[in-house]
Amino acid sequence: MTDCIFCKIVAGQAPGDIVYRDDEITAFRDIHPVAPVHILIVPNRHIGQLSTVDERDAELIGRMILVAPQIAAQEGILHSGYRLLTNQGRDAGQIIEHLHWHLIGGRRLSRIG
Repeated sequence: MTDCIFCKIVAGQAPGDIVYRDDEITAFRDIHPVAPVHILIVPNRHIGQLSTVDERDAELIGRMILVAPQIAAQEGILHSGYRLLTNQGRDAGQIIEHLHWHLIGGRRLSRIG
């Protein structure tokens, strides 16, 4: 997708403070962090939303989740705690239509629910 900012960051066509990269996944710092650590974990291949994921994506989605503790350890928040979340659709706060997890931590976070 040519106009997706996350695709451009993955391709090196837009700036991003990349903290992790492999053949399938890239992670970079959010430009509007809500906590001291706020990293976005994205698939390198464009997937618009969680609602479009199917069985073919299961391994990739699992790997995205497995990468999160590695990044949390690298950022020094593995044991103190972090939040891993995704937004599905505009009403949930999804701004960029490229599937991504927010890894958030580095301070005590408010409870959800």
